[in-house]
Amino acid sequence: MSERSPGHDNPRGSENKANFRSRYRTQRYIPGQQGTIMATTICFIIWVLFITDTAWTRSVRQVYEVNEPEDWTMHDFDCPRECFCPPSFPTALYCENRGLKEIPAIPSRIWYLYLENNLIETIPEKPFENATQLRWINLNKNKITNYGIEKGALSQLKKLLFLFLEDNELEEVPSPLPRSLEQLQLARNKVSRIPQGTFSNLENLTLLDLQHNKLLDNAFQRDTFKGLKNLMQLNMAKNALRNMPPRLPANTMQLYLDNNSIEGIPENYFNVIPKVAFLRLNHNKLSDAGLPSSGFNVSSILDLQLSHNQLTKVPRISAHLQHLHLDHNKIKMCIRVTWKACKTQDAGTYFQSSDTAGPGCECLRNMSYHYYTACRARHLQLWTSSSLSPSGWK
Repeated sequence: MSERSPGHDNPRGSENKANFRSRYRTQRYIPGQQGTIMATTICFIIWVLFITDTAWTRSVRQVYEVNEPEDWTMHDFDCPRECFCPPSFPTALYCENRGLKEIPAIPSRIWYLYLENNLIETIPEKPFENATQLRWINLNKNKITNYGIEKGALSQLKKLLFLFLEDNELEEVPSPLPRSLEQLQLARNKVSRIPQGTFSNLENLTLLDLQHNKLLDNAFQRDTFKGLKNLMQLNMAKNALRNMPPRLPANTMQLYLDNNSIEGIPENYFNVIPKVAFLRLNHNKLSDAGLPSSGFNVSSILDLQLSHNQLTKVPRISAHLQHLHLDHNKIKMCIRVTWKACKTQDAGTYFQSSDTAGPGCECLRNMSYHYYTACRARHLQLWTSSSLSPSGWK
């Protein structure tokens, strides 16, 4: 569409282009008038923006109306009154932060259920009797106890993949659970028991998060983890363990045991988990005497974190190791055989906050310097945060 000529804007329509331009040239230089025109233009722009913003806000409220729950049911007749069913995401049901004490009836079309941060104490069967398509349930930050979970409430959900029960009042791992489950998140509960057979049918589980609970060594039996054939990530950080958990699943790749009271690692412990690649044992009570004779010379381990322990020697490691964290120990010496394969490391390898001045540490010094040179000052804090002891240096 072509732009209209200035003459078309004249309300009388009697002036030609030449006369209009002549008048415009005359008027535009009248003292004070240019500022008036500019001020008028700015006011007009502000007014347009205000009207546009008001219209946009009204349209958004008409779609979502987050402050008017009774209007949400207009989008779907089976949406629980207490919840929100977004028209653009018909398989999701949002019931979080509502002060709910009970789980509402879940429509059969729902795949994703969000119930976090409520006052829910029980999980009965009835609300889920039609929810056969559920894949995801988030019940974090409620008041759920083991006694409040009806026996078949969760196991009846044959397609459930993700179950979040963090920050509740659980004292043991709930059971029975659906065989389809792939991730179970139980962090920050009061779990101190794992009933026998709890995991026996969970062959599809790949992630188990039990961090920040009350697990003791007596919580585990020899067959506790039996059935977890595909488990890859196990997190039991921030518990009260003094020993390494027994007979872990063979496919475990990520093992997190930070912030326990572990004092030692049994000989040949890693033979049971030959695929472990990420091992975190920060903030424990590991000493040199508590390590196996082979140390951590396990070819699968790529990232080893041993910060905040009681080590006085750098343990044996594998030539495949890429990241080693040893800050806040009491390192006094390095063992030469430890660094036998250092030449195979690449420039991306780093050994964090170790004592590089003791005997046998030449290779470690070279690697740390190499990494620091490559990264300049970006990792300077890694080299200044250690608690090093000069005693025993030669």
